[in-house]
Amino acid sequence: MPGQDGKTSSSASLTRREFLGRFGGAAAGTAGLAAAGPAVLLGLGSRQPLPGSRFRSDVATAWFDLAVDMVKETPGFSPPVVSRAFGYAGVTLYEALVPGMPGYRSLSGKLNDLGAVPVPADPAHHWPTVANAALASILRSLFPTTTSQTAAMDVLEERFAQGFRTTVPPGIYRRSVARGQRVAGHILEWSKVDGGHEGYLHNFPAYTPSVGPGLWVPTPPGFMPALQPFWGSNRPFALPSGGECDPGPPLAYSEDSSSAFFSETLECYEVVTNLSSEQRAIAFFWSDDPGITCTPPGHSVSILTQVLRDRGFALDVAAEAYAKVGIAVADSFISCWNTKFRYNLLRPVTYIRDLIDSSWSSPLVTPPFPEYTSGHSVQSTASAQVLTDLFGTVAFTDHTHDDRRLAPRSFNSFFEAAEEAALSRLYGGIHFRTAIALGLEQGRCVGQNVNDLEFRAGS
Repeated sequence: MPGQDGKTSSSASLTRREFLGRFGGAAAGTAGLAAAGPAVLLGLGSRQPLPGSRFRSDVATAWFDLAVDMVKETPGFSPPVVSRAFGYAGVTLYEALVPGMPGYRSLSGKLNDLGAVPVPADPAHHWPTVANAALASILRSLFPTTTSQTAAMDVLEERFAQGFRTTVPPGIYRRSVARGQRVAGHILEWSKVDGGHEGYLHNFPAYTPSVGPGLWVPTPPGFMPALQPFWGSNRPFALPSGGECDPGPPLAYSEDSSSAFFSETLECYEVVTNLSSEQRAIAFFWSDDPGITCTPPGHSVSILTQVLRDRGFALDVAAEAYAKVGIAVADSFISCWNTKFRYNLLRPVTYIRDLIDSSWSSPLVTPPFPEYTSGHSVQSTASAQVLTDLFGTVAFTDHTHDDRRLAPRSFNSFFEAAEEAALSRLYGGIHFRTAIALGLEQGRCVGQNVNDLEFRAGS
């Protein structure tokens, strides 16, 4: 604790004036101040620590970049499991930093069953250090089966820690590490009873699907059992229940060639049969297959990270944004999976092979779960809803798949990207149009529920 003369306790080797002075001079270094210049001097001689808004978002973006890579290489991280991990990682970052974010409030009592998050007795923290400790701790807990990225987590944590230990008074540094770790532990305990704990170990639990006309059956080529059939009953973050934002039933199933259902299936068949090179590129850009890519929720997080980095947003903005996008994608998969297994609609490949063309195959492999609604549509639009609420209409170029040598794609808004992601599933032969259109509505509903959370004091 600083005394009346502005000095730290005897355990610290720097005065607060020296601490702030050093960080002012190191603004261009790793996770330094969000902005350098005369404004930095406002903190000199003050007993008030610098808030999160005065630091760059480097720590947060680096850790979420690593998490996106971990998704690609960690066994069992199917899209629902990935969405959950990003939900808890985002909330951990936000709750760890919120005492250093004036004007913001904790989500305790606002997210389902989240009890009071520990409040620090001393306000003096170095918020990039808090973020580093919090994200290192929660991601190790959420990805315990990763092997190739264990060393990468150690290296990233230590790289930031080394820089911070040379500039932050020892007492403040230790307190900041403890803060991050304590909040991560609190969020981890909250996560363990949501129904999805260790979901990476049991993606295919025992499940007997209903049998009947128009109902889902395993699809070629693998004819795999249903993935996470009970995910829709998990505890959501912001939604009252997994059944919220349900868009109602799909088109009535019919094998009559004059029916709306047959017409919709025929559209899928004809679109896929006559794909343009651009449509094919869109299908593969947004495919986001598990085990190869960061999956759809990872793609949404990747877009956020690119925007944060390209536009130079500060640490407090990053904390709010990662929490909102994480909650949005997590609740999207719960709501969507609840819908999928409520209606159990068959996939296009099943109907087309049975009634139109027995040799037909789709450009993309059909994933092992019911068709309605489209998960890509729901989660992409939920993310677009919260990103638009945060940043407005933003043009951006998406480089998520540069490492796979897929050409980046440019968009005039987050919603434009979400709509293309949704439509990509028609081009891939994965979904009927109704699942896409109503999935977009379902995603908007999920995103609006996240936007309704009271992140700001007085909201």
